[in-house]
Amino acid sequence: MSYKDLEDKITQDKIAIRYNVVAEGAAMKAEDYPEVKEILPTEEPFRKIALEILYEDKINALKDVKKSLEEGYSPIELINNALMKGIDAVSTLYTKGVYFLPDLMLAGDAMMESVKECEKVLGRKSDTKGTVVCFVAEGDPHDIGKNLILMFLRAGGFEAIDLGRDVAAQRVVEAVKEYDPLFMTGTALMTTTMTAFPKVVEALKEAGLEVPAIGCGGGAVRKDYVETMDMTVYGVEAYHTPKLADAILTDNKNWEDLRKEYSDIVGEFVSEYAS
Repeated sequence: MSYKDLEDKITQDKIAIRYNVVAEGAAMKAEDYPEVKEILPTEEPFRKIALEILYEDKINALKDVKKSLEEGYSPIELINNALMKGIDAVSTLYTKGVYFLPDLMLAGDAMMESVKECEKVLGRKSDTKGTVVCFVAEGDPHDIGKNLILMFLRAGGFEAIDLGRDVAAQRVVEAVKEYDPLFMTGTALMTTTMTAFPKVVEALKEAGLEVPAIGCGGGAVRKDYVETMDMTVYGVEAYHTPKLADAILTDNKNWEDLRKEYSDIVGEFVSEYAS
């Protein structure tokens, strides 16, 4: 097809459609990717709700969760068999580069609103896999990275404790005593604030405390710097966080294991961890 033929084919009412979409045909539907097909449930109403999460349809997901609860479906089975399956599919497409950050945020919001509806029936917060404490390094006011990590962890079924920005080492120590987390994350955007990480490690040691791993990441943070400390692992992407936490929870991995097996654990090639 020539450029002129292609131009003629696109009418004014379809001006927003990309030229390559007209030339190559519509993109594959999200639910048709092989990796997504393996994740999505086949039984209703779980499949319908999972698809609504996949397509970021908060209104209908919430409506169908309410309807399913009224019909006698267990809130736990709706969370595990529908909502979590939907968000797992979203994460898979994000990893493939098919979905982008806005998709993650919208799907995550749809899922969390539906989870809240399930929790009303339970009368308490639904059980989580475990607790992860998240903080921004002392002196650093930038929290976008931390907020992304919180979103991924909560979507992945973890209780994520937000200590906020500019968090002193002693506050981290107090949080470890209070929550006994299976994993911690710290972010720093500036080179002047990443020096807070060794202070956190030393404060924990002085208090006689240890955690399986502290994920350290952010714009200013370097892998070689992180690996000068005990208990720490360099975190490359925010969406890797729940996978690292899962490895600690299910396979009893520690910070040394995470460093050695990072790419295998997150399920993709990570150049920073290439031999």
